[in-house]
Amino acid sequence: MADGQQATLGGGCFWCVEAVYLRVPGVAKVVSGYAGGATDHPTYEQVSGGGSGHAEVVQVEFDSAVVSYAEILDVFWDAHDPTTKDRQGHDVGTQYHSIILYHDEAQRQEASASMERAQSRFRRPIVTELAELEAFYPAEGYHQDYFARNGQAPYCQAVIAPKIEKFEKAQAQRAAG
Repeated sequence: MADGQQATLGGGCFWCVEAVYLRVPGVAKVVSGYAGGATDHPTYEQVSGGGSGHAEVVQVEFDSAVVSYAEILDVFWDAHDPTTKDRQGHDVGTQYHSIILYHDEAQRQEASASMERAQSRFRRPIVTELAELEAFYPAEGYHQDYFARNGQAPYCQAVIAPKIEKFEKAQAQRAAG
C-alpha cells in the first residue's frame, strides 16, 4: 500500500510517461493530467492547442518505503530527453515541455540536486522547468492507462513501446551496477 507520497512530472506525451511509471516497483497509481498553466480545469483540446500554458504531466503516487522520490526522479531522466525544449521526438509544442512540479520544499531541493546530478548523463544542457505545483487537473478518462488499453495502436508501438524498452534496459543496467 502506498504511503500517499506524490510526484508530478511532465516529460512529453503523458501516455509515454504514464506507461513507464506504471512499471516502477512501489508505484501504486499514475494519473495523466495537466499542470503548470493558467486555465482552470483545461480540456485536452485547450492544452493540445498550446493556449492554456499547461503541460501534459503525470501524478505518480508511490510508497516511499519501496521507491524514494530521488528514484522517481532518476526514472524521469531515463524516461525522456530533458534537453529538448517543448518537444519529445515528433511530439512538438509547449504542452510537451519537460517539467518537475514540486509539492513542497523538500521535493524542490531534491529535484534541483537530481537535475544537477543528471546533467552529466547528457551532452546538451537540461532545459527541464522546476516549478511549484499549484494545481493538477486529471485528464479525460480516455487518456488514463492509455498504453495498457491501446498497446497495439500505431502510436503505442512506434513511440511508447520503445520508451518502455529503453527504460527497462536502463533500469537493468542500473541494477547490475
